[in-house]
Amino acid sequence: MMRTRPLKVALLGCGVVGSEVARIMTTHADDLAARIGAPVELAGVAVRRPDKVREGIAPELITTDATALVKRGDVDVVVEVIGGVEPARTLITTAFEHGASVVSANKALLAQDGATLYEAAARHGQDLYYEAAVAGAIPLIRPLRESLAGDKINRVMGIVNGTTNFILDKMDTSGAGYSEALDEATALGYAEADPTADVEGFDAAAKAAILAGIAFHTRVRLDDVYREGMTEVTAADFASAKEMGCTIKLLAICERAADGGSVTARVHPAMIPLSHPLASVREAYNAVFVEAEAAGRLMFYGPGAGGSPTASAVLGDLVAVCRNKLNEANGPGESAYTQLPVSSMGEVVTRYHISLDVADKPGVLAQVATVFAEHGVSIDTVRQQGKDGEASLVVVTHRAPDAALSGTVEALRKLDTVRGVASIMRVEGE
Repeated sequence: MMRTRPLKVALLGCGVVGSEVARIMTTHADDLAARIGAPVELAGVAVRRPDKVREGIAPELITTDATALVKRGDVDVVVEVIGGVEPARTLITTAFEHGASVVSANKALLAQDGATLYEAAARHGQDLYYEAAVAGAIPLIRPLRESLAGDKINRVMGIVNGTTNFILDKMDTSGAGYSEALDEATALGYAEADPTADVEGFDAAAKAAILAGIAFHTRVRLDDVYREGMTEVTAADFASAKEMGCTIKLLAICERAADGGSVTARVHPAMIPLSHPLASVREAYNAVFVEAEAAGRLMFYGPGAGGSPTASAVLGDLVAVCRNKLNEANGPGESAYTQLPVSSMGEVVTRYHISLDVADKPGVLAQVATVFAEHGVSIDTVRQQGKDGEASLVVVTHRAPDAALSGTVEALRKLDTVRGVASIMRVEGE
């Protein structure tokens, strides 16, 4: 039997995502009520610009006083889609203190200080759900927190930023340079006027921190994530990747060490074989590849951003939280019991593709091979092309600690026969 008294929802933010959440709550009110077991209604919408016309939202619901809204004793759930660390953190913890559960899409806050939010939610007996914080509409957080809760996850690797995937896909398929592909992404609305958070990997790093924390049951903060952007990727890199049967993606990679004693989280561009499922992810789509001990390999794929896809994830969480409210129960909280240390990037074992500009004369290859040997890095393949006294030398290594590979590159730069390091890229997915 359906409860007649509605559950009240406070919405913080009414931009692209927030306005879509409000629209769906209104247009699908009957369906949501049937799925939850009680009607839901907007109790108020906190915004910065109250004079802006917001279609479908009654003017009397609009307020600029977000603090007063979350302190209302009749609010059951607060939906936070304003982003940023403050005032979002204070508003969320205040909501918990006043008896409201929270649905958030705030990857930056969760990656930087998720522990504070978890602790506040647990202290006040409330829920914290955040499916929309990673990979938009793709169901990912809940499968990791719930469906795979009985399994052991060893690796999570994925494309979690649609803007960068669009740019790299265009560079791959059309031969465009980075700047040209970025201009197209901006014109189509995939890239912001300032794309730094996307192209320098900050956005993906925040998501990697969240995924690693959930997957490995340990606290991983944004500062723990190694990050490289993709602004230095060139058309020549794609040409080299194609010769290897690979393409290039900006990847978020979270791994458990082979001995199980530590974890790593990193974001950087990498070559991956065309045979890997992530290689076929096109345009602005996201995909995440999960490797679990019992379940094996799983891939989650779909639109990773945008008003409607993100709102879909928010509404899914809203339904779950409202059901918990009706049943006077709570969903999963923080699981950080393993307390595993986060290793540095230097300890990560990976492969490298290194392109060198060298003098075209006898003995160069031997010198280069000696440097690799001295640093304990085994060479997989070498390809050399020369003309008019200059040559290019492409070396692909076997797997080795990243610190050893970095040391190798620094030693190569000191050789008189090495004119320069044209490109360095890790090779993943094998």
